[in-house]
Amino acid sequence: MDGISLLTITVLSVFVGFEVVSKVSSTLHTPLMSGANAIHGIILVGAIIVAGQAGDPWVLAVALLAVVLATANLVGGFVVTDRMLEMFRGRQRTASKADAVEPSVKERRP
Repeated sequence: MDGISLLTITVLSVFVGFEVVSKVSSTLHTPLMSGANAIHGIILVGAIIVAGQAGDPWVLAVALLAVVLATANLVGGFVVTDRMLEMFRGRQRTASKADAVEPSVKERRP
């Protein structure tokens, strides 16, 4: 494939990906993020395999860069997913605190 075809496919992929992800509800975002983390794990394994079989120094440098970037993406995805799950847990805790305070307020009223 020539460079123009590859660039066209990349640009179209970005637009389609943006449209698909922007239509996802917030309830489904965390499971979608977990699935993306699994895919990034596979990419990391592939980058490690390529780095292990690289014979040319340039290929090794690009493969090691791919390992570093895939690792950062994988770890960052898990950190974001964990923070989102904490936000959901935080909402449940505040609701239970409100329920605990509410009966004492009712007791004070005649």
